[in-house]
Amino acid sequence: MRVSNVTVRRRLAIALFVGILIFLIIDIRLGYVQFALGDMLTDRAKGSWSRNIPFEPERGEIIDRNGVALATNMSAPTVWVVPRQIKEPEATAEKLAAVLDMSKEKALKYVTTGEMIVRIKEGRKISHEKAKEIRALGLEGVFIGEDSKRHYPFGSYLSHVLGFAGIDNQGLMGLEKYYDKELSGEKGSVKFYANAKGERMNDMADDYQAPVDGLDLKLTVDSKIQTIMERELDIAEATYKPDGIISIAMNPNTGEILAMSSRPSFDPANFRNVAPEVYNRNLPVWSSYEPGSTFKIITLAAALEEGKVNLASEHFHDHGAVEVGGARLRCWKKGGHGDQTYLEVVQNSCNPGFVELGQRLGKDTLFKYIKGFGFGEKTGIDLQGEAKGILFNLNRVGPVELATTAFGQGVAVTPIQQVAAVAAAVNGGTLYTPFIAKELIDPVTKQVVMKNTPIAKRRIISEDTSKQIRNALESVVAQGTGGNAFVEGYRVGGKTGTAQKAKDGRYLENNFIVSFIGFAPADDPQIVVYTAVDNPKGTVQFGGVVAAPIVGKIIEDSLRALKVEPRKNQIAKKMKWNDVPMVEVPEVIGLSKKELSEMMVNLKIDSSGEGDTVVRQSPQAGVKIKEGSTIRLYFSK
Repeated sequence: MRVSNVTVRRRLAIALFVGILIFLIIDIRLGYVQFALGDMLTDRAKGSWSRNIPFEPERGEIIDRNGVALATNMSAPTVWVVPRQIKEPEATAEKLAAVLDMSKEKALKYVTTGEMIVRIKEGRKISHEKAKEIRALGLEGVFIGEDSKRHYPFGSYLSHVLGFAGIDNQGLMGLEKYYDKELSGEKGSVKFYANAKGERMNDMADDYQAPVDGLDLKLTVDSKIQTIMERELDIAEATYKPDGIISIAMNPNTGEILAMSSRPSFDPANFRNVAPEVYNRNLPVWSSYEPGSTFKIITLAAALEEGKVNLASEHFHDHGAVEVGGARLRCWKKGGHGDQTYLEVVQNSCNPGFVELGQRLGKDTLFKYIKGFGFGEKTGIDLQGEAKGILFNLNRVGPVELATTAFGQGVAVTPIQQVAAVAAAVNGGTLYTPFIAKELIDPVTKQVVMKNTPIAKRRIISEDTSKQIRNALESVVAQGTGGNAFVEGYRVGGKTGTAQKAKDGRYLENNFIVSFIGFAPADDPQIVVYTAVDNPKGTVQFGGVVAAPIVGKIIEDSLRALKVEPRKNQIAKKMKWNDVPMVEVPEVIGLSKKELSEMMVNLKIDSSGEGDTVVRQSPQAGVKIKEGSTIRLYFSK
């Protein structure tokens, strides 16, 4: 059958149109793939060729309030291998094994594994010397990645607070864990390209993605005060061989922790060398025990605030014991203190006198103040493992429980609770949340990313009551049981504590936690220091004998470090038989040597300079020093 020319032309036109349409569709598709999907497909292809050697970020440093580094980083290279790039596995394994102190068989497993890229466990965070040795071997398929490890420049200093980081620079304990997310940063990498056989594609440049370093953490801790505390705790540990020691220093007006330490201690870089119970327990926030007489400050505050006692005019007669609910509660002094003003009850830490105050208050009022001062709940400090202590259930508080609670027995509190509560008692009556992290800082821009500020929880007592407490506790140090914390020139207040330890519901024989909590200056407190010594050996186990001198020394040196000026209007110290008399340094500037010889009968002179007239002296006039001490005089013509 013959087809007409018109039909042929129509068919050709249709075929041409379909052909053009198909080519147009193909062309559009190719254009779409080339221009719209090109980058994505190229990235996918490069992704299938790429191999990553990770670069760890620098973990943020932890520094004290003055910028002193407490936790830093040390560069520590790590060895990686790409097995498919290794052409001589036996020789490579032998050379790696020799440098990394491992068996050839184990090294051979690493370099012949079927994985794309492998990190050698024995080559993690090696020394720079070993990394240099491996680079010098020029082994194909062996790479050195940049890494770091945590470094604690002061060893066991502040160890329980700082905590430590693991092999992967992850925070495991203490502040390292509490602020791990902020300190960690983000990983980077070096990306190189290899074909399906694992051979490196030298025509493609390596890609480098820089890691983002972690934020620096600035603490409220003052390393000068921390150093003083560590020194005194080391001396106490060597002297008394105790089961443990706890110490905290805090700014009572803000809640900032200035120092914190405990014994036994450990080196964060070698935490595996000590028992877990040593590094797992930050005792100042974790441990709970009967506070003893330091708790009497709370009873005193409640009685003064409620108008239940007048310290100067009211008297109490102590017979040495008091009968309550069929129980005989004794004073620490056999035979008692006899007739006393209530100020002397505080100075003498007289148990029966505080039983009387507890009874005047009643259980509802006393426990209202106990809870108001923060006992029975966590303080909220930014440290792990905080306990909340143990209080009597109010429904189960009878006459005996009320009486014992009034002088600090039968309740369990934490050291940080005691410090926060006493700070509130002496700062004007406001309870603050303790905190130890001050700021998070960007290490590049130095901008402050996060800042903690003081948090006032509540006002518990009035300024007038707080002033009375300060005066009473200053008299405890000057004329009462806290005499060993007395610091000449500084007005120190405080309270002793001696608590018998309990185990399985029974008190232990001759096993006490002795403590002292002090503050200064008494007219304007800048620091509160608490120290507790667990079962000191070879001494009388009293807080005034063991703990008070430790706190006194910490306060004295800390006030000087804080540049707090001495006070001249402190309460005179009640002298004991073994105390060296104190003398006031006279004003001698302008006097001649002859005039000096007529007045310096109880002080020694260390002189310098030429001439006959005093132009400078140290200490300055008005400061009290021990009789027989040396003063330095500078002479000039």
